[in-house]
Amino acid sequence: MNLALFDFDGTLTTHETMPDFMRQATSPLRRALGIPVFAPMLAGYKLGLVKGTTIRNAVAIFGFRGVPAAHIHAAGERFAVEYIPNVLRTEAMQRLAWHQAQGDKVVLVSGGFDFYLAPWCRQHGLDLICSTLETRGNRLTGRYQGAQCVGEEKARRVRERYALAAYDQCYAYGDTHEDEAMLTLAQRKFYRGLEIA
Repeated sequence: MNLALFDFDGTLTTHETMPDFMRQATSPLRRALGIPVFAPMLAGYKLGLVKGTTIRNAVAIFGFRGVPAAHIHAAGERFAVEYIPNVLRTEAMQRLAWHQAQGDKVVLVSGGFDFYLAPWCRQHGLDLICSTLETRGNRLTGRYQGAQCVGEEKARRVRERYALAAYDQCYAYGDTHEDEAMLTLAQRKFYRGLEIA
């Protein structure tokens, strides 16, 4: 049996989905207040001056602090059913289905949130490693529970959960520098749809 590791945003989808989820899951007031707050940070990100992890931390705190967790989980269930199917890459999903047809263990490894990735993975019979937010009582704190699942953290979590030597081969699929550490785990590496050495 092989192990197949898939990034989500930009690999299985046409673009990053977290901003779309934030727009759908947060209140209109928080969205309106967030535009001027995050405009300078987004400009810095586009110029390469602000890290993606920094912006995601700030957005999660601003958008979700104090919000009932059940509300965001319900939004994630809707997002998985109503939104995600419209942004999937056909060829990438065909490749994922090919692995499943071979009997491979297929794992989604993403910096995205479990709110929408967990229900989507259940629909498709996939294992999931992703980012989660902290909950206290029944409300979100807005803080990540542990590190964001990007960069070296992706590779660390894969190694922690799976004995790589137990698989005949490891395949990995990604599309940005945040996937590079995960790609190094694999004998067969695919970057933006093309196999690389």
